[in-house]
Amino acid sequence: MQSNGLSQPYTRGQALPELLKQRILILDGAMGTMIQQYKLSEADYRGLPSSKRFESHPGDIKGNNELLVLTQAQIISKIHEQYLDAGADIIETNTFGATSVAQEDYKMAHLAREMNVISAQLARAACEKYSTPDKPRFAAGAIGPTPKTASISPDVNDPGARNVTFDALRASYREQIEGLFEGGVDLFLVETIFDTLNAKAALFALDEFFEETGERLPVMISGTVTDASGRILSGQTVEAFWNSLRHIKPLTFGLNCALGAALMRPYIAELSRICDVAVSCYPNAGLPNPMSDTGFDETPDITSSLVDGFAKDGLVNLVGGCCGTTPDHIRAIANAVAQRKPRPFYRESAELLA
Repeated sequence: MQSNGLSQPYTRGQALPELLKQRILILDGAMGTMIQQYKLSEADYRGLPSSKRFESHPGDIKGNNELLVLTQAQIISKIHEQYLDAGADIIETNTFGATSVAQEDYKMAHLAREMNVISAQLARAACEKYSTPDKPRFAAGAIGPTPKTASISPDVNDPGARNVTFDALRASYREQIEGLFEGGVDLFLVETIFDTLNAKAALFALDEFFEETGERLPVMISGTVTDASGRILSGQTVEAFWNSLRHIKPLTFGLNCALGAALMRPYIAELSRICDVAVSCYPNAGLPNPMSDTGFDETPDITSSLVDGFAKDGLVNLVGGCCGTTPDHIRAIANAVAQRKPRPFYRESAELLA
């Protein structure tokens, strides 16, 4: 895989490298957590009664949050605006599972491109509504890992078995990337990476897209440490994870989801030590608790205090929230880190924009 390199300037999101040097930027919180607050029914997911488009679609589709950009767009727009009002500099499109590979579970693979275009348009419109000269807002095209893994067998009796190929992932990601770009995103976020091979398929598709179109957008990369071993699911330590993807020259590199901020700290500290790019961190609101309204225990005060500890110690450049976090969490995080200095990173902004 060849990186598009630094010889070409960004064609969107040009202000981001310098902003990351000026202050700690704020990412939004959990889209799924906010959607859950609406307690949507199967009929709501289908858009009934106002739309009949998915009235006869076979199988249950409740839980297909990416479909909501087509059936409940006003809800997605409202969530975006709540996070922007809370202080987010960057919001993510509602496209975590908007690939044909992921949408096969709902028999909606054919809708993947449309989902990405519309989702990007909704996020872009919200950013334009809230952007000011002093605080521009950016829409990040969210690219999730898919429910399948290219490097781990789904069958304990057959270590060589795979339920998806690299080429199938690459093609699915390319379709997503094209839709997100058409809809107007400013950057791409390859996130919640549990299998580096899946991530490489997404990054390869991005590289192809940049090569063929002449466009170049900032790319953020974020993995997830799945247990106390400090490894992602496919077995890499965070240092190995960084070294396997650093040639992409991402705008930011970091961790999200999984452990919550308290247990994530040593791994963020390690990335802060070795990365020559901006470091990102957007943890869950602690560990899961199904008895909680959000599914997680940590209040905004707790999460923001932990994240502020990272900022105080100079470990991060971009922070936000993952599962269980709400606009209140993001507002608390934004307020907590407002006076903190961003972590110095070694690649000069002139090189990033050269």
